[in-house]
Amino acid sequence: MAAALAALASAVLAAAALLGAAAAAASCPHTNLTEGFSADLTMLQHQLRGTVRLAAGGACALSLTRFDLLAASPSARFWAADGPALADLAAGRAFSPLPLNRTFRNATLQLPFARPLPRLLAIFDPDTSSDLGHVFLPNATAAAASDLAPARAPTMFDNCVPLSEAETYRLRWTLNASAGTVEIGLEAAVGSEYYLAFGWADPKANSPAMLHSDIVVAGFTEEGTPFAEDYYISDYTECNMEKDGSPVSGVCPDMVYGDGKNDSRLVYGHRRDGVSFVRYARKLDTEDAKYDVPVDATAEMAVVWAIGKLRPPDTLRPHYLPQSHGGPRDTTFGFARLNLSESVDNCLGPLDADIKEDQERIIADGKTPLVVTSAPAVRYPNPPNPDKVIYINKKEAPLLKVERGVPVKFSVQAGHDVALYITSDPIGGNATLRNKTEVIYAGGPNAHGVLATPTELVWLPDRNTPDLVYYQSLYEPKMGWKVQVVDGGLSDMYNNSVLLDDQQVTLFWTLSSDSISIAARGEKKSGYLAIGFGSGMVNSYAYVAWVGNDGVGRVKTYWIDGKSAAGIHPTSENITYVRCKSENGIITFEFTRPLKPSCTGKVECKNIIDPTTPLKVVWAMGASWSGDDLTDSNMHSVTSSRPIRVLLLRGSAEAEQDLRPVLAVHGFMMFVAWGILLPGGIMAARYLKSLKGDGWYQIHVYLQYSGIAIMFLGFLFAAAELRGFSLSSTHVKFGVLALLVAGFQPLNAYFRPSRPANGEVPSRNRILWEYLHVITGRSAILVGIVAMFTGMKHLGHRYHGENVEELTWALMLWVLSVIVIVLCLEYKEVKRKSSDRSVRGHWVLGNTEEEDSVDLLHPDNTARNSESSTSGLMEVQLEPLTR
Repeated sequence: MAAALAALASAVLAAAALLGAAAAAASCPHTNLTEGFSADLTMLQHQLRGTVRLAAGGACALSLTRFDLLAASPSARFWAADGPALADLAAGRAFSPLPLNRTFRNATLQLPFARPLPRLLAIFDPDTSSDLGHVFLPNATAAAASDLAPARAPTMFDNCVPLSEAETYRLRWTLNASAGTVEIGLEAAVGSEYYLAFGWADPKANSPAMLHSDIVVAGFTEEGTPFAEDYYISDYTECNMEKDGSPVSGVCPDMVYGDGKNDSRLVYGHRRDGVSFVRYARKLDTEDAKYDVPVDATAEMAVVWAIGKLRPPDTLRPHYLPQSHGGPRDTTFGFARLNLSESVDNCLGPLDADIKEDQERIIADGKTPLVVTSAPAVRYPNPPNPDKVIYINKKEAPLLKVERGVPVKFSVQAGHDVALYITSDPIGGNATLRNKTEVIYAGGPNAHGVLATPTELVWLPDRNTPDLVYYQSLYEPKMGWKVQVVDGGLSDMYNNSVLLDDQQVTLFWTLSSDSISIAARGEKKSGYLAIGFGSGMVNSYAYVAWVGNDGVGRVKTYWIDGKSAAGIHPTSENITYVRCKSENGIITFEFTRPLKPSCTGKVECKNIIDPTTPLKVVWAMGASWSGDDLTDSNMHSVTSSRPIRVLLLRGSAEAEQDLRPVLAVHGFMMFVAWGILLPGGIMAARYLKSLKGDGWYQIHVYLQYSGIAIMFLGFLFAAAELRGFSLSSTHVKFGVLALLVAGFQPLNAYFRPSRPANGEVPSRNRILWEYLHVITGRSAILVGIVAMFTGMKHLGHRYHGENVEELTWALMLWVLSVIVIVLCLEYKEVKRKSSDRSVRGHWVLGNTEEEDSVDLLHPDNTARNSESSTSGLMEVQLEPLTR
């Protein structure tokens, strides 16, 4: 009975409290929210954070606590709107006249209102249509309890402490003791290529140490997707996967240990204003005693943290792996003591990164058109996102950098509803429709096109062009982004430039009489940039550029003959005027080298650049490079999928095609012609004349004509597929010579002098023709064989000897076999001639039967008298050429 009375009393008191709160709130006629209402601001830009409540005492005002904001523009205001869409925000109104062009740090603000609360309270900049963040305000007369208690924003936590000495790395957390979980937020003002690591140290250790720590490594993939994964530190090395029986060791994900699992759960992550933020959840006790540390929420425990660069996955390691953090303690790594149950907020204000622009960059030049397309918005840099945005070179709304005095070419193929123009208005979409003025620098209603019929737009920034303009669509607002206009650059310093494969690296060069100046610029962030001369990174001469931990840029040369670190050999090429820099993670390097190295005996001495032949160029990027002690961790994370053939004299480039099928067909046809048919025809004329009839003649003619026909078809096939040929190649020179000599044979056969009548001495012209025909035919065979071997050598140089050595040996065995057969037949022929010589003489280049029984081109003219050999006339004898 007493318990029932106590419960009734509690209910009465609770009802009285609710009625009192409602009565107080009722004093403000513009809202039905109670004093217990609170909602968090959603961060979109400028590191916005804060909690919105109804002011106490029934006042018509909103109370904003823990308010963080990086300084916005003078036009930014608290804004009332019906929704977060661009049209709703544009139709909204200023909620408060308070200017927001200064930084707020854990501020508390009062925002009075004199009309009904809007559905959405935003921090909005009407001049740029930028939504910095917002919060929904339920204001129904009979609002449900769920509406009055909206979910917390993923960027808001109960507690926060700085980890690094410079306070650029912070730890936030919210403990849910009843559920046995903790949600942790890691944020740092670092680049997107960096990881954030935090976890608990081994409680059994005498002093805090990284070894045997249970940590979570968080970061962003190259596509911008956040991740958080459970790691265990078994050694002070980068993760070494299980290989050749050796166990997994190093800083490795729990999952790769075989019996481990990922006990962290990603909740949210974003990149805003140059700051990485990742929120994840984990159980206090994961029941994994081998790889995880059980966390006592009420005890002070040792924790570890680190920041450093990530190495993206590759074929050997499918995970994003942290590399050595480097740097001093309390700057890039450190230790601390943490009690999760204590309430603490030592983070003063928003993180302010030095480099806030995260959007991908494209640096335009005067040679290569920028391909403009359109596609749905994924990570548009200026919320609220439009339905679709402009892509340049497959990058979503990139920051475009141009140089004054250098024409910029656009190939517009974004659709006929997207008319590109360069404007002073940050919103675009024709500012006159918003009663605004704008300056249009290029483009307009005619600058639209599709893939089949693109439109070319050329814009020449001059000295009067402002430092910042925008590329936009004339018909829809907020489809483009910023254009930075700067003075001079690589395009002005070099005569030629091309984009390499996948449009990720731009190559610049200027030729002189005996040297070449080269520059390469990556079009995405990386730890190092490499270009190589060759059909692939293997068997190539590479130039690798990176900026070390000391901030000094370096360029080194290598010869690469393998796919592992052991296959990378430093060289001592003579490169001068070397420069290397990294700007916002974009690496650019330059050097000058001789066209022909002035050295002998070293592998780099063979690195000759011939401006008259295409230079095959490949590229690679990775997370880090070291001048010494290279390991497999230095291998690239992204590379070109195929080489680009750079035409140095023309200033252009074309993709390297796999011509092995073409060359295989060409080589087979030439082998059939020069290795079988043409030698067979010569052997028929030489060794089958002793047979009765004109069968030798028929075989000779059919084989020769077939061989010449297949030879011409092989030549035409290769020339058509390769779009012409150049005589600079040794193979082509011998091939053309063999083609001309072989083609001469049917012509001299057609103009063959008449054979002598029975008993007559052959004419001088006839004897000269006999010599010419035999010498030309046999010379053609020799030249053709040389052409086949030089073709094999050419194939080996082009494709790094793949199966070429075996084919060359097979061809040599075939030629030797034919030589052996000829020697055997020649020996039999000599013996037969010796026996015939005791009976009669002979005059032609061979034996008696070598006097053609029929005319070469007209076998039906007249037959030779079989008894002419017994006439009383003496015959003139000429020794055969084979003797």
